[in-house]
Amino acid sequence: MENVTLSIIVGAALADSINPCVFGVLIFLLAFLTRVFKTRNKMLIGGLFYSLVVYLTYLALGFGIIRVAGFIGVSTAFYWIAASIAIISGLLEIKDYFWYGKGFTLQMLPGGAERIKMYTSKIEDVERKHPSLSFLMVGVLGVFVVLVELPCTGAPYFAVLALLAKGSYAIAVPYLLIYNFVFIIPLLVIIGTVYFGRAEKIEEWRQKHKGLMRLGIGSILILLGVYMIMTIV
Repeated sequence: MENVTLSIIVGAALADSINPCVFGVLIFLLAFLTRVFKTRNKMLIGGLFYSLVVYLTYLALGFGIIRVAGFIGVSTAFYWIAASIAIISGLLEIKDYFWYGKGFTLQMLPGGAERIKMYTSKIEDVERKHPSLSFLMVGVLGVFVVLVELPCTGAPYFAVLALLAKGSYAIAVPYLLIYNFVFIIPLLVIIGTVYFGRAEKIEEWRQKHKGLMRLGIGSILILLGVYMIMTIV
C-alpha cells in the first residue's frame, strides 16, 4: 500500500473520467434527461441522482473486486494483469491519437450504445405514463451505463484496484471514496453546464480535443502500468 499515493489516485481517476467515450454518452444522456424532466430544476435533480448512482455503482464494483482478489488470494496475479491491461490500453489510446478509429480500439460493450438509446426511449414512455417511476428508471440506466462502459473506461480503475488490493482493505476504503468522487466531477461539471444551457459548447469541446484526451489518457495509463511493474519487480 506504500506504493499508492493520493496523486496516483487522483491522476488515474481524472484519466478515467475524461475518456471521450464517456463524454459522448454523458452529453446524450443529459439531453435525454432534459427531455424527460421538462424543466431545468428537475433535470438538475435527475442528473445529480444519476451521478450518485454512477458513484455508488463504481464504488461497489471496486469494493467487490478488491474483496474477491484478496479472498481467493490472487492479488499478485491481478496486479500483473491490471498492469498489462493499463499498458496495452494506453498504447491503444495513443494509437487513436494518430489513427483515430482505425484497427482495434477501446469501446463500450458491443451493442451498448444501441441499448442505451433503446432504454432511454422506454424511460420516456414510462415517464409519460408513470411520472413517479422516472427517477427509478434513471437509476437503473446509470447502473447499466457503468457496466457497458467498463471496457472503454475501466483500465485506470483496474490498475488502481490492483494497487489497493496489495494492501489493507481498511486503508483502501478512503482511496476508493476519493477516486470515485474525482471520477464523477466532470459529470457534475457537465450537468451544471447543461443546466445553464451550454450543452453544445461541451460537444464542440469534445470533438475538438478528443484526440488530445486520448493521448493524455494513454500516456497516464502507460506510466501507471510501468510504475506498477517497477514496484512489484
